[in-house]
Amino acid sequence: MKKFGLIGVGGFVAQRHLAAIKGTGNDLLAACDITDSVGILDSYFPNSRFFVEFERFDRFIDKLRRAGSDTAVDYISVCSPNYLHDAHVRWALRSGCHAICEKPLVLSPWNLDGLNLIENENGRTINTILQLRVHPAIIKLKEKLEANTDSRKFDVDLTYITPRGAWYGMSWKGDQHKSGGITSNIGIHFFDLLIWLFGSVQDSRVHLHNRDRASGFLELANARVRWFLSLNREDLPEDKERLGNTFRSITVNGAELEFSGGFKDLHTLSYEHILAGKGFGVDAARPSIELTHSIRTSTVVSLGTDSHPLLQRTQK
Repeated sequence: MKKFGLIGVGGFVAQRHLAAIKGTGNDLLAACDITDSVGILDSYFPNSRFFVEFERFDRFIDKLRRAGSDTAVDYISVCSPNYLHDAHVRWALRSGCHAICEKPLVLSPWNLDGLNLIENENGRTINTILQLRVHPAIIKLKEKLEANTDSRKFDVDLTYITPRGAWYGMSWKGDQHKSGGITSNIGIHFFDLLIWLFGSVQDSRVHLHNRDRASGFLELANARVRWFLSLNREDLPEDKERLGNTFRSITVNGAELEFSGGFKDLHTLSYEHILAGKGFGVDAARPSIELTHSIRTSTVVSLGTDSHPLLQRTQK
């Protein structure tokens, strides 16, 4: 049984990490968050120590480490706001722990080199959650694509609409400097997926980028991709099956890829891979972080034949 600590236990995604720690048969010894609204711990690890001050959490983790290997924490799960991931992952490794970090691992690609150095200095590993890579339907698609002998590029449309209320803009998630904006906070899993499936980025054009919508075109090694991301409820299609209030769609040469089911279990599956030494590290995260940073800092170009159909509709 591995021993865990968790930073950011009051956040939305933390529950998936709690379920993954419990689902893989491990224990959470301590958790930290600046908010004390963390009753969710009762459903998973009621005996976990809890701290609202990081300094006291740090002292507790250090005390366990100094007491010996029988008590030391093995892994720190990082679920804090995006802009703090880099610092918290560095702290985890310097505290003698491996790190499992929620997406995105960092916001700026140049910080990845520093994480590689710290891994080497401390003999600990960094893994990030790229859960779509372990989705059974996605794995089948990858195998099919790899067996394809046709040299022509695929035509891909990605649409991801996940409405957020007024609170979102007032939280750290609505601050591009803290979250990376919609492409890093909402879209990074899908950009990672596209690169993983269809190869490296050859060209990227951004047609729209604001607080609640972003859209553009990607030329990948093996695909031409039109993509559209939205937090706006008005963009939800009326004639499409929805998963709650979220709409996900990826079409490849006009054929819909069905992968809506099974999302709740992907963190547990990701933890299984990590604990078996098959997780996704710094270098795996690099291409999508480089792409999202590029999109965030790119100049928006006018709409063209390569723009997403939904974008053309919303801009009329």
